[in-house]
Amino acid sequence: MVSLQTPICDFDAEAPDFQLPGVDGKTWSLQQCAGEKGLLVMFICNHCPYVKAVIDRIIRDTKELAALGVNAVAIMSNDPTDYAEDSFENMRLVSERLGFPFPYLIDETQQVAKAYGAVCTPDFFGYNADLKLQYRGRLDESKKEAADPNVRRDLFEAMKQVAESGRGPQDQIPSMGCSIKWREEPTS
Repeated sequence: MVSLQTPICDFDAEAPDFQLPGVDGKTWSLQQCAGEKGLLVMFICNHCPYVKAVIDRIIRDTKELAALGVNAVAIMSNDPTDYAEDSFENMRLVSERLGFPFPYLIDETQQVAKAYGAVCTPDFFGYNADLKLQYRGRLDESKKEAADPNVRRDLFEAMKQVAESGRGPQDQIPSMGCSIKWREEPTS
């Protein structure tokens, strides 16, 4: 398991569009996911210890952000070949068991993760109402274990600011997580 950190925020970069199947049986696009005040695009998976440590906080924060007009979507881009826990069926089961309040989509070709420049799970991309990037940072100071419940909610506070002003904070701390499990390119 390779641990990586996300790059700094490329302010005002446009959100790449997508058409991806969700565990709910629907195909979702960027516009269908967007909220009135913004969109949080999260690259997560089922097996990553970093995601497992904070999934309850992700659910809490996305529910609270939805009330502020910021919707969320989770995308799973790992190659499930070596990680059966990340299979589409297991994605559906996890989403149902935890009651995800956001669409959970599979990026089988990994093209969406590449278009966004996602590098790890979890990887958070926070967009304003115009779908311009304003946040590329961590959820909070959790790592493989959840941090103290009273730590600053970096992602929530940043996206609340985006909902209120359209702009994210200048100072952002990178997210940390497991590397995305890329498919091996066939050699010729």
